[in-house]
Amino acid sequence: MTAIHHLTIDVADTAAADAYYAAAFGVGDRIRVREGQPPTTGFRGFAVSLVVAQPSIVDSLTGTAIDGGATALKPAAKGFWGYSSVLRDPYGVIWKIATSEKKNTGPDSRAVDDIVLLLGASDVGATKKYYLGRGLPLTKSFGSKYVEFGTAPIKLALYTRRAAAKDLGVDAGGTGSHRLTIGADAGTFADPDGFAWAPALAPTPAHGH
Repeated sequence: MTAIHHLTIDVADTAAADAYYAAAFGVGDRIRVREGQPPTTGFRGFAVSLVVAQPSIVDSLTGTAIDGGATALKPAAKGFWGYSSVLRDPYGVIWKIATSEKKNTGPDSRAVDDIVLLLGASDVGATKKYYLGRGLPLTKSFGSKYVEFGTAPIKLALYTRRAAAKDLGVDAGGTGSHRLTIGADAGTFADPDGFAWAPALAPTPAHGH
């Protein structure tokens, strides 16, 4: 069964980015960095969602991310289905930190229960079909609007690009590189929206956690 093991972000300063991600989110080698800044403008078509147990964890992770230089796109607040925040980190990656709970019921922690890669697809149905052909295990499907794949340890969700941008509080426009490589068991390829997939690699001494 195909699994996504890590996400690699293109950055100018790998040491600074490694330190930032360790301090801000503490998700270990699930988030990796490599040197490079291929041209990109506007919305890069994806976000990383951290799913946690209660609002205090949302606040804690949001706070350390902003203290390290992230910008709030949507401040932490209660919504229809729970409590969440959206921010853009110093390297241009958008993060959504969310819980389905509206009240704190447990001890304070910074534990992340799930990591979900949110992709904005130009055609959700076509991308879904492509991923199924690559062996990704489908877990939820709401027509051409929203699809989830059980690719744990990092799950995958598809929206339309416009819906993803609206959910994240940004304009849908953007061109150029995604500055993202998805490390998985699915081989080396670019999907219909140009997202790069590559075989998952063991941590390197320089950037492992």
